[in-house]
Amino acid sequence: MKQTTIDRIRKFSEDRDWDQFHSPENLAKSIVIEAAELLECFQWDNENYDLQNVKEELADIIVYCQDLLDKLGLDVDEIVNMKMTQNEEKYPVEKARGKADKYDQL
Repeated sequence: MKQTTIDRIRKFSEDRDWDQFHSPENLAKSIVIEAAELLECFQWDNENYDLQNVKEELADIIVYCQDLLDKLGLDVDEIVNMKMTQNEEKYPVEKARGKADKYDQL
C-alpha cells in the first residue's frame, strides 16, 4: 500500500480520536465482521454481484488490517513475506501445483 494511503488511514482515526477504541481484540473483531459482509456480497449469486459493494467491504477490511498492524507495531511486508516463506515450504510446487489439498494431504 502506498505511504500516502497509510497516512490517510492513520489521520482519519487520529482526527476522530478513535485509537482509544482500537484494541487488538476490537480490530480483529471488526476484520471478521467486515469479512462476513464481503462474503454476503456473494451469498446468493457468485456471478452477478455488486462490484462497488465488494470494493467497499474489501476496503473496510484493509483499513482495519492497517489499523491492527499499527496497533501491534508490525510491518506488512515483513509479515507477508514471512508467511509466504512458510507457505512455499508447506506447498512445494512439485506437490501442490493444480491441487487444492491441504499441505498435510499432499
